[in-house]
Amino acid sequence: MTDHESIRGRVVIVTGAGGSIGSELVKQIARSGPHELILIDQSELALYDVNCAVEEMQGDVNVVSYLMDIRDQDAMRFAFAKHKPDIVFHAAALKHVPMLENDFNLTEAVRTNVLGTKIVADLCSASGIAMVMISTDKAVNPSSGMGLTKRVAEIYLHGKAQRHPDTKIGLVRFGNVIGSSGSVVPLFQRQIAYGGPVTVTHPGMTRYMMTIKEAVNLTINASSLPADRFGCYVLDMGEPIRIVDLAKQMIFEERSQNEIEIEFVGMRPGEKLVEDLNYAWEELEPTSVPLVCKAVTTFDPRPKLHLVEELLMAANRRDHCHVKRLLVEIVPEYTGEVVY
Repeated sequence: MTDHESIRGRVVIVTGAGGSIGSELVKQIARSGPHELILIDQSELALYDVNCAVEEMQGDVNVVSYLMDIRDQDAMRFAFAKHKPDIVFHAAALKHVPMLENDFNLTEAVRTNVLGTKIVADLCSASGIAMVMISTDKAVNPSSGMGLTKRVAEIYLHGKAQRHPDTKIGLVRFGNVIGSSGSVVPLFQRQIAYGGPVTVTHPGMTRYMMTIKEAVNLTINASSLPADRFGCYVLDMGEPIRIVDLAKQMIFEERSQNEIEIEFVGMRPGEKLVEDLNYAWEELEPTSVPLVCKAVTTFDPRPKLHLVEELLMAANRRDHCHVKRLLVEIVPEYTGEVVY
C-alpha cells in the first residue's frame, strides 16, 4: 500500500480507531508520515490492539490515544482543542444490523451514529477542520435501523455544509469489507472450522465486497480531492457477488465441497436481498481518483435539520416511539420493519 502524500506532516484524528475500518485507517495514515496521529475509541482493548499494531510498524509516528466516547461533547472538545487537527476521519459507529433492530439499541445507534457525528462535525466546522465520514451502502434506501441512522448522519453533514460555506465535509460510501468484525467471512471461517453447516440467509442475497485495505486506501485518496464544502463519494466496488457463491468458494478452498453443507436460515431483521450504492436522485460522476465517484445530488437537506435536532432530544430522553417516528419522517425511503 502506497503512502498518502496528502497526510504527510498533518495532524490527523481517527475516531473509532480500534474498529475494522478505523484500525486500517490508522495503519495507512501512520505509514504516510503525519505530524501527529490521535486515536479515539471507547474500547480499551481495541485501542490497545491498534496501538500495538502501530508500534510494531517501527515508524517514527507521534501517536496519542484517548479512551473517549464520541457522544461526550466535552471530551471531544478537549481532544480538538489540545491537538488542533487538520483532518478528521470519522469511522466510529454502531454498525451491526441485527443488533440494532430493537428499540433500545436503535436509540443508542441514534446517539452514536447521529449525535456522535454531529459533535464531530460541529467541532470541525467551528475550527475549519476537514472531516471525512465513513458511510455505508446500507444508508441508501435503508431497510435497517443501522442504515437509517447512517442516512440521518449523511443528511446532517450535507445540511451542515450547506449552512456553513467554510465547512469542508466529505463522506465515503461503500459496501461490505471482507474480514471486518461481525462480517460474513469470519463467520463462515468459524463454521467451516467446526465442520459446518455454513449458514446462508437466502440463495439470492448479494453484496458488494471489497478488501479493507482497498476500501481504506480509496477513502484516504478521496479525502485529497478538491473540497467544495460537501462531497459524497462512492467507491466503485465492481459487481455484487452472491453470498452463497462466496460460501461455496470458501468451503472449496478449505475442504471437499461434499463434506460441509450449506443451510439457508432466512433473512435476519433489517437485511435486504440487494444493496444500492446511490439514490435515484444522485448522479455518479468520475473523479480524478480511479474507482472513486462523486454523487452529485439534487437533494436539499436543510428542511430536515430541525427534525434531526428533535430526533437527538428524543434519543437522549430514551423516547423510543418518538425516535422511530422521526427517523421515518427524516428518511421516508426506509423500507424495513423495526420502526413500525
